[in-house]
Amino acid sequence: MYFPFFYDWTYALLIPALLVSLWAQFRVSSTFNRYSKVRAASGLTATQMAEQLLHAENVYDVAVERVHGNLTDHYDPKNMVLRLSDSTANSTSVAALGVAAHEAGHVLQHRDGYGPLMLRTAAVPVVNIGSNLSWPLFLVGLIVSWEPLVYAGIALFALAVLFALITLPVEFNASKRALAALESGGYLQGEELRGARKVLSAAAMTYVASAFMAIMQLLRLLAIAGSRRRD
Repeated sequence: MYFPFFYDWTYALLIPALLVSLWAQFRVSSTFNRYSKVRAASGLTATQMAEQLLHAENVYDVAVERVHGNLTDHYDPKNMVLRLSDSTANSTSVAALGVAAHEAGHVLQHRDGYGPLMLRTAAVPVVNIGSNLSWPLFLVGLIVSWEPLVYAGIALFALAVLFALITLPVEFNASKRALAALESGGYLQGEELRGARKVLSAAAMTYVASAFMAIMQLLRLLAIAGSRRRD
């Protein structure tokens, strides 16, 4: 019986990714907190700005709603709803407007049929199944010493890595759209716009960190499988 998860060297592969993740979380938290204290000159709340931005882009079929939580902002393409968190919805801060504009950027991606977003949306059901099955298959394969099951688990986990990589252009493009809309619409200007850019750049790093962690975890699984094969 093989239990590599309690005493193997492959944990070292995750340390760089863990450090990057902690740094990214600290950066997004500190940057958001800093610019959440800077009130935008427009005086618009994030909800008002998001509605105006979408209407300026001739998007009238997406509702803007409030959702509980802190930085739980997201766009739900299935129900055509842009949801802004408690920390964002009624705030007039530079940080809140930046976050709301980013989510509006996802709405515009959906409207335009932006390829990476469409691919990510289509992949969600498959990735969810793969993520739930990858570790059980991998562990059972190790325990019973059956390589096809081990590598089936690795293949399914690789789908999660691919999903994380597809997410990167989606998030970066949404931020690019957001900043362009904030500037062209006059919602933020000068230092305000630079502050929003810092907030969105910090948020983007969390997705980079997540992709890095997924890659290193995949390498760890391959290393464990390779070590088991040599034993």
